[in-house]
Amino acid sequence: MPGDLISASLGEHVPVGGEEFTLKDIFYNISYIHRAFTITYGNMAELFIPILEPRFVYDKTAEKGWFEIKLEPEHSNPRTLKRLIGYGLDPIYDNSNFYTLRRNKKFKWVAPRGVPTHESLQNLQAYHKKTRKELRYIYSPNSLWYVKRKDLQNHIIDKSTLTLTIGAMHRLSELSRYNPQTLSKHLTKDASWLLTEFINKSIYQFIDQISSEITGNDFRVTGFRD
Repeated sequence: MPGDLISASLGEHVPVGGEEFTLKDIFYNISYIHRAFTITYGNMAELFIPILEPRFVYDKTAEKGWFEIKLEPEHSNPRTLKRLIGYGLDPIYDNSNFYTLRRNKKFKWVAPRGVPTHESLQNLQAYHKKTRKELRYIYSPNSLWYVKRKDLQNHIIDKSTLTLTIGAMHRLSELSRYNPQTLSKHLTKDASWLLTEFINKSIYQFIDQISSEITGNDFRVTGFRD
């Protein structure tokens, strides 16, 4: 599929000859239109779980670091916890009003006098590379982070939002140029507002994410306040 270069740059597996996915499955795996998708297709499970304050923490005594997140009160329940494969309750916190979770996998972190060793920085880099594949971010006036569930099997595409966005853009471009009648039919059916959501939002989301990948910086909507 188009976007193989981006996919390879992000460390995603790209088989020889490329891959093909349906436009419906691509939309299902894109976080910034997921609400519109699940409303349109009510039989599809929620794929993304909202999280708060994603961060990396470490235990100085144990010389271990890990990834930590918070769940909103309405999602702080055993059902959601079961869906988050690879995460567990952090016993350091109260967890009565809302859950604080830690990723079960840890990494070695040694920082004498507050200065991490070269090996520790490499450990963090490798750990971050794996962890980031589970996370999704939506460009918004608010900080919107999500974990993509790993307990689902059907219709799941193991690709980044960037890769999926450019793939969907390419397919819609093909339809508009070579098969406008089919595109017109899509725009008059029940899923038309889903296509409209994608068309309206994708350009801003794509520019934000590709800019962050290129520069390593975090961009925010004007007026954002912590």
